[in-house]
Amino acid sequence: MQNLFLQRLSLSAWMILLLSACVGGETSFNTPRSVQVPGAAPVTTGNDIPTDQEHLRLVTLFGGEYYHAPAERLLNEVLQRLANAAEVKTEPYRLTLLNSAVVNAFALPSGRIYVTRGLLALANDTSEVAAVMAHEIAHVTAKHASQRAELEKDSALVSKAASIIQNPQKGQQVQAYRRLTLASFSRGQEFEADRLGVANMAHAGYDPYGAARFLTSLGYWAGVRTALSGQIKDTARPDILSSHPSTPERIREVINAARQIAAPDTGEQGHDAYMAAIDGITFGDDPSEGVIRANIFIHPKLGFTFSAPAGFVLENSAQALLGMSNGGTDSLRLDSVQMPTGTSLEAYVKSGWIDGLDTNSVVTGSINDLPAVFGIARDTIWTFKLAIIRFDNDVYRLIFATKNLSPETDLRFTTALNSFRRINPAEADEVKPLKISIIKANVSDSFASMASRTSASERKEENFRLLNGLSDASHVQSGMSYKLITE
Repeated sequence: MQNLFLQRLSLSAWMILLLSACVGGETSFNTPRSVQVPGAAPVTTGNDIPTDQEHLRLVTLFGGEYYHAPAERLLNEVLQRLANAAEVKTEPYRLTLLNSAVVNAFALPSGRIYVTRGLLALANDTSEVAAVMAHEIAHVTAKHASQRAELEKDSALVSKAASIIQNPQKGQQVQAYRRLTLASFSRGQEFEADRLGVANMAHAGYDPYGAARFLTSLGYWAGVRTALSGQIKDTARPDILSSHPSTPERIREVINAARQIAAPDTGEQGHDAYMAAIDGITFGDDPSEGVIRANIFIHPKLGFTFSAPAGFVLENSAQALLGMSNGGTDSLRLDSVQMPTGTSLEAYVKSGWIDGLDTNSVVTGSINDLPAVFGIARDTIWTFKLAIIRFDNDVYRLIFATKNLSPETDLRFTTALNSFRRINPAEADEVKPLKISIIKANVSDSFASMASRTSASERKEENFRLLNGLSDASHVQSGMSYKLITE
């Protein structure tokens, strides 16, 4: 794709890019990831046995492999039990843990099963993670990938026929029907995988209601994530909600499936064994890709930090730091960009890479001794406050967007711009990954006392409940193991 220096973007297009994780032609904070997950993760993907190269591309896309021996042993034991209990025998499954905070799991027809550490952090017992893996195995044994590929082939022929229909309205109706057919087919596969997975895990001796418990936690997590971030997400690394039906529907379906098999609390849950297996796993961002602490972003590897205005929720995507506040009224994006050798910052700002630039607003200055150029761009709705910063051999773009650039908002943005600075080696060394620590509750413990031990800087009790799948009606049980976020 063209370098962004050669592109001209309208402000409406830029607003999309501002909140999108994938912007062509850019470098990124992290390792560039140009490979998309084949198909619709987390379902099976493709018909051919993947080569080692394809496996490596998937692993790279999700942050590399993650190694935690206790978790790997437990998950491999679960896979073995599920395989032994399955009605359809397949080749041995191979597990890969992924170093990603995204909540996801998916399977390939070859028998490779992928689980992110983000999913391990959300699950609360062995039966819950068994439900996830049984669901993915069901996609393989039911040959959903090949069925979907065949339907998409037929659908493409329908689409081609629709494109030559003389009546535009009729052509649109055919296209709409095609999309609905594919969507319905995918939903049907997901529900079938849920039913097959519940049956498989029950035959393996696990509590079949573990599927409903995990989906309930997933629903809580999705709700909080949406409320906090306004659905900002890294589209290059989709989460488990990318292609599955809505969580309430799935919960009803898996509960009905479990009721056909056994009464509640009759199968193995494996809570203590699971907690012991995930004790110490990394939680959240990997410091090598930058970390978020409240409204502060620190990238120890690249050597800089930035503080967003108070009230902004940040998310570190594959190619940019994204932020949102006031329900989307205010937004920000921090990324890096390639520039032709010898191009000045001022020339770049005025080169036409963004429409609506007020050339009279462009001024040259500095931010904490780093050369910088500032400017303002506008359209009928949005105002963009821009800063292009040269940081050694890199160039960073820090862009704020608002629908109401009042003096107060402008001051908040200016203060945030001026927070961009270099960090020293000692500061970089102080950035440690967060981890999951397993703590047993005492008789005197409550939600508040347990949550007070977490390293989460905000919403401590809410994060504690979310992490442990606890509703408002739940209570802390003495002697029970719980997950806490610690440094």
